[in-house]
Amino acid sequence: MQNQQQEAFQRAANLCSRYEKCSGDIFQKLIQWGLTEDEAFPVLDALKEEKYIDDERFTCSFVRDKFRFNKWGKLKISNHLRAKRVEQRLIDEALTEIDESDYLDLLERLLREKNRNLKAGSEQERKAKLFRFAQGRGFEGNLIFEALSQLLTSD
Repeated sequence: MQNQQQEAFQRAANLCSRYEKCSGDIFQKLIQWGLTEDEAFPVLDALKEEKYIDDERFTCSFVRDKFRFNKWGKLKISNHLRAKRVEQRLIDEALTEIDESDYLDLLERLLREKNRNLKAGSEQERKAKLFRFAQGRGFEGNLIFEALSQLLTSD
């Protein structure tokens, strides 16, 4: 590696040791730091070889954090990972780690909380607002409909 590549490697290694990053994020940083694509790929490979970058580890961590702390659904998590150029295979594997009952419990809890604070005129308007809210959080439409029907019949 050339001197500029060595410097970029050190900067990227320093960044990766502080924060979990995916190869897409680091590739963008390398380009931003002035490396060409041809110069960036060997640096990226070296970072992967030294285990500074591991897309599988990043994806699992991202999914776990966004689900637990941000309370995002699978669709929103998946879209954000695709924007970071993570392989679809890794995304699918990581999303299977979300427990289905925890997922449904989260959706129901979010809808209940939102329903308490919601100001809506008609029942249909309330249902539409709750649906848009859950959809914005990245939950699947069929699951939202099921959760809404349970929530609104129990009230």
